[in-house]
Amino acid sequence: MTVLTVVLATVISLAPPLLPRQSVVQGVVTGLFVVTALALLRLVVSVRRRRSGRTAPPERSELRLPVALVGGSAVLVAAAGAHRWQNRLREAMSVPTLDVRYWFEALAVTIVVVAVLLAVPRLVNLLSRRRAATAVAVMLVIGTATVAFSPGRTIDTVVSPTALSTGLSGGAGSAMSWNRLGSEGQKFVSLPAEGSPIRIYVPLSAAPDPSARAEFAVDELRRTSAFDRPHLVVAVPTGSGWVDAAAVRGFENRWGDDVAIVAQQYSDLPSWATFVLDRRAAAEEAHALVTALRAHLSTLPDERRPALHVYGQSLGAIGASAVFDDIEPESCGLFLAGPPAGVRTAGASVLANTSDPVVWWRPSLLWSPPDLSHARVDAPAPPWLPVVSFLHTTVDLLTSLDTAPGHGHRYGDDQTSCTSPSG
Repeated sequence: MTVLTVVLATVISLAPPLLPRQSVVQGVVTGLFVVTALALLRLVVSVRRRRSGRTAPPERSELRLPVALVGGSAVLVAAAGAHRWQNRLREAMSVPTLDVRYWFEALAVTIVVVAVLLAVPRLVNLLSRRRAATAVAVMLVIGTATVAFSPGRTIDTVVSPTALSTGLSGGAGSAMSWNRLGSEGQKFVSLPAEGSPIRIYVPLSAAPDPSARAEFAVDELRRTSAFDRPHLVVAVPTGSGWVDAAAVRGFENRWGDDVAIVAQQYSDLPSWATFVLDRRAAAEEAHALVTALRAHLSTLPDERRPALHVYGQSLGAIGASAVFDDIEPESCGLFLAGPPAGVRTAGASVLANTSDPVVWWRPSLLWSPPDLSHARVDAPAPPWLPVVSFLHTTVDLLTSLDTAPGHGHRYGDDQTSCTSPSG
């Protein structure tokens, strides 16, 4: 039974993924699948033993060789299929194809992962002194919290703050200082540009709540004369506060000095943490900003009122879409790039890759196939398999940005193209 369990776990770990995998990643995945399967087998055997009061019968020695041969053949067939699939993906994404060395590397990593994880229980017993264990745990927690939860991190030098124009947050005359923008705000305002860009970034530290931050954004837009431009784009950031440079470049290439872009931060945690812990924050922040902007725009004469566009990528797409829960977006009024599964896309200009795990992933992927009706085919899509597709898509989320633009969760300037039905 142990051999069959290892074989089954290995075959499942070689099922077709959405994205090309490095040999190290494949080795870690296979190792984790094998150890998890062995743990589940041990649990099942233990439960059955307790219920029946009998020990499991010993494995028949004469079956070991046939089982090993059949199992080894199954793994080789699965590996050959995985090799062909990986090369299909790599050819579609212009990535170098695999050779035999890939599988030797993956096998070596798998062996190390399995050996280490199986040795952990023994190591825990050897290092079970409470004081040492507690000290190590406290150090790990403090270290992790320091890295993951430090707010408003800044970067050393993107550009000299003195070189920023009055149209940028942190520039001359701005109510927001350069140091308070945080790293994502600094990156946003200092992206290369032609002409005279207007980019307003409102970090969490600007005000205590979404409505107050929205009013701050409106004041900054007034200061820069952004409302005199024909187009105003609300860029809803991802959970970490990041705004895709390709989207900024796309809007500014399209409209030049006729556009102003404003972004309002709602979290400084990693995007995955915000997605799990506080998805509503994106919707609340976007709604507060758009409401404040609409209120100000309503005071302007029709002929001087800029067109309002809302853009969001990934978790930002959740916030951008939520703005239009009660009303239908106008033509070219809503741009969504890589929207997570389940996000409302009606009336929006949507750019989604079939190889994007963010577009696939949702809990129901365990038992039902994804809806890819709004996605463009950028690479071969694997067949949906109950449970298995969910596991592999979860793994692919970790490397979704390690691709060329146009594949995975990376999008180019074309994410700002208007593809709405009436656009």
